[in-house]
Amino acid sequence: MRASEKRSAVPGDMPMMINPAAPSVRRRLLPLAVAVAAAATTAALLTPAASAAPRPVAPEPVAAAAGASLPFTSVEAEDAESTGDVIGPDHTQGTLASESSGRRAVRLGAGQSVTFTAPRAANALTVAYSIADGRTGDLAVAVNGEASDAKLALTSKYSYVDTPWIVGAKTHHLLDNARVLLGRDVAAGDTVTLTASTEVTVDVADFEQVAAAATRPAGSVSVMDHGADPSGTGDSTQAFREAIAAAKGGTVWIPPGDYAVTSSLSGVEDVTFQGAGSWYSVVHSSSFINQPNAAGGAHLKDFADIGEVTERNDSSPDNFVNGSLGPGSSVSGMWLQHLKVGLWLTGNNDDLVVENNRILDTTADGLNLNGSAKNVKVRQNFLRNNGDDALAMWSLNAPDTGSVFDSNTISQPNLANGIAIYGGTDITVSNNLISDTNALGSGIAISNQKFADPFFPLAGTITVSGNTLVRTGALNPNWGHRTRWAPCGSTPTTATSRRG
Repeated sequence: MRASEKRSAVPGDMPMMINPAAPSVRRRLLPLAVAVAAAATTAALLTPAASAAPRPVAPEPVAAAAGASLPFTSVEAEDAESTGDVIGPDHTQGTLASESSGRRAVRLGAGQSVTFTAPRAANALTVAYSIADGRTGDLAVAVNGEASDAKLALTSKYSYVDTPWIVGAKTHHLLDNARVLLGRDVAAGDTVTLTASTEVTVDVADFEQVAAAATRPAGSVSVMDHGADPSGTGDSTQAFREAIAAAKGGTVWIPPGDYAVTSSLSGVEDVTFQGAGSWYSVVHSSSFINQPNAAGGAHLKDFADIGEVTERNDSSPDNFVNGSLGPGSSVSGMWLQHLKVGLWLTGNNDDLVVENNRILDTTADGLNLNGSAKNVKVRQNFLRNNGDDALAMWSLNAPDTGSVFDSNTISQPNLANGIAIYGGTDITVSNNLISDTNALGSGIAISNQKFADPFFPLAGTITVSGNTLVRTGALNPNWGHRTRWAPCGSTPTTATSRRG
């Protein structure tokens, strides 16, 4: 069974540095999965006083001491003005509030609204929401009380995922994210009102100032020169393949538009794929690149890949990248959404850099270094609403070595861990912000759970430092392990039994 099929671990002690070669550590790590439930040096987690009743508690704001530098500012719906009802807090698996940011959200009926005060200048909005199964609708947008043409389209198509082969899993992945360019500038302090056409639960809104579309790089090969259809109606797969062949050693340009790519691409090496920005150049593909090996030098940047994955099928490569990009490659400035996995990386990906991406609404992992990853750096990424581990390293077939997860922000993995390390040598997990794990997972898990052979257990030095965990940790019946809840107070260096 693949690692993405089963997840979670047991919170336990977490020193800053773990040396699996030490006999006392090996006795603890090898027989069972050890979940890191507290972040060394900078865990900034809030909770009621120890003498207070643990439920119900409205979560207080948490000042992030770690995580990515994000291009947007988020506002929780429960902190905005609304004619709807606040739901939560709740930690019960399978409920909307438990999967929401901060464990709370606002439920709107048809005609009801929520009004946000813009925290910054913005011309774009992303909203995390949930709508009843089988329903569609929209959120109309008004700025300072004036109706606009902007609307957020709502659908349940990508929600309500069932994974009955995972012990303890219930229907999950209840939320989704919708985005819209507002068509105007909003100043800090302006009001933005969202009015529902049907019953919908609104969780959080991201306010963003999106730069103008980039222009075509000199000497690049445009996919439109080879017949790509920017309306999204025609199949642009062949145009993309021809552009790759024509641009070897150079750049494939994806102009603003929507492009349907219905079959996976291969031979993506010694080439740069570049778009005008992830809000402008949009590829619609559920499996964009699928190649077991590559010579390297592949660079994917500044476009979106929005798939059509509505369920989790672990035998299907429904991933933005499945396999290898080859050594010296990079993935940056991407928006990846509605896929099974953002990047499922096998083969040679030495010295790969994955940075400044958004990976949203996957039915399984956000990113998985699935063995043999050497010196891979995954940094400054934002992940929300992933259906398995948001970020994972799994040392299958060969050890992940010298690889780093640093300064990423992870919110609401709805089944499994925020970050999971399954085996590997000399691994670093540092300066990440992880919040609101939901079920069968920890904030950070360091484990020798192998899932399959040949597996390479923890070796060298495993460094976990500078991370901030907020409301993380969950009971896990999947592996039959004891569990603790991640801590919710002070700045601990070991796990406590109080839930956050």
